[in-house]
Amino acid sequence: MSTNNCCCCGQVDERDEKLQEIIKKHKETKGALIPVLHEAQELYGYLPIEVQKMVAEGLGVSLSEVYGVVTFYTQFSLNPKGKYKIQVCMGTACYVKGAGQILDKLKEKLGLDVDQCSEDGLFSLEACRCIGACGLAPVITVNEDVYGRIGPDDVEGIIKKYKE
Repeated sequence: MSTNNCCCCGQVDERDEKLQEIIKKHKETKGALIPVLHEAQELYGYLPIEVQKMVAEGLGVSLSEVYGVVTFYTQFSLNPKGKYKIQVCMGTACYVKGAGQILDKLKEKLGLDVDQCSEDGLFSLEACRCIGACGLAPVITVNEDVYGRIGPDDVEGIIKKYKE
């Protein structure tokens, strides 16, 4: 198995060793791929191609099978997430009540596009399907915090709360 070096300091990434332990723990279990991917994502924060390759190699499955699972299930991410994961609900009720304008304002204020993470690792931005809070439309979430009945003018104050 290969070990990756950190991109900034060149040291061995200790998470790779932990991933090998996770793979070993599940290797003989039928249907191990999804549990291994869940634990790998908890470990790395997302599932970059290098991690997918290690999982494929470790479980003896093809990289295309791993990639297919990662891209099929919405709980898996190919992109890093920020400390504060902002999700804008784009379900019908939220969209009709202005979620698009809220998303545009978040992009402008954060300097991010959808599925990007800020350079400082503080924020990531996602557009998601209905989150089940239609009565509060439009809705955004920041991690577990829910903000409903908001408008573009509320965005700056919400972001400021998490920067402090």
